[in-house]
Amino acid sequence: MVLSTQRVQPARRALTLGLFVAALGLSGFAQAQGNGTPIRLLVGFPAGAGSDAIARALGEKLKDELGAPVVVENRAGAGGQIAAQALKAAPADGHTLFLTHDHSISILPQVVKNPGFNPAADFVPVAGFATFANVLAVSGGTPAKTMDDYVKWVQTQRGGKETIGVPAPGSIPEFLVKLIGEKYKLDLQAAPYRGSAPMTADMLGNQITAGIASVPDFIENHKAGKVHIVAVIGAKRQPLLPQIPTFTELGFANLDDYPYYGVFAPVGTPQPMIDKFGTALQKVLAMPDVKKKLTDMGLNVAYESQGQFAGRVRTYTSAWEKIIQASGFKPQ
Repeated sequence: MVLSTQRVQPARRALTLGLFVAALGLSGFAQAQGNGTPIRLLVGFPAGAGSDAIARALGEKLKDELGAPVVVENRAGAGGQIAAQALKAAPADGHTLFLTHDHSISILPQVVKNPGFNPAADFVPVAGFATFANVLAVSGGTPAKTMDDYVKWVQTQRGGKETIGVPAPGSIPEFLVKLIGEKYKLDLQAAPYRGSAPMTADMLGNQITAGIASVPDFIENHKAGKVHIVAVIGAKRQPLLPQIPTFTELGFANLDDYPYYGVFAPVGTPQPMIDKFGTALQKVLAMPDVKKKLTDMGLNVAYESQGQFAGRVRTYTSAWEKIIQASGFKPQ
């Protein structure tokens, strides 16, 4: 069958126009982050916390790579739950992203009955950029400089009972409090805060004698001798803390997994925009001054592509699901 030229030409024009519009749309997506519209980088913890400092260090450089302002927006509260809910409610247009660590994505949905979001259904991983270690630190108001010192002090001066601060309820630090108490036969209770910043402030004021949080949350005060980090999670000692033993060295099993930091977007965000942000983040992390700043905060800096990061999130979530279930913890 032979089609007439009159019928073929309009069809070709329509096809050409369709392809042009599709290409223009993808180009528009790819360029949208560079059109001057601010990019909101949600952070689930207050100003002054480790996550906030990290977001601002990256945002400063990302704005040049993306060609648009990067505004760090603190949505503090409930261990990142408020920020996660804000991400779910945000338009999937590439202009709202969530910089967070493992708690908000891998842990919180397992310990809260109705978190208001489902990471697997509502979010898409963009890229990972670091791992870190949680640590136990004691305040300068105690004589303890090591884990043994702290355990003996609690036994002799506190009657075997003590409270340890944690940045959020139902967090990995809370489970660590339970594990430490069981191992040393101490009556330890977790005191949840709204982030590490107010917890650290209470430690510096000697209103609470110990706390568990990330290396970035404690490192500066540790260096200044205001708090003393006595144990760190991980299979290996941290480069910034070579003299501090790991929980594994102290006899704790299954505490080798490192928590992660990464960026997430609302599900449905156009892939070109996710790729654009990931590429920009990779370039920023390769900058010597940025890498040094993050390393000095206690992060193990390493870019992970969308696929690599998604795999890490799945593996980490599964590992802690087993620990949480074994602990008998009931979602609250």
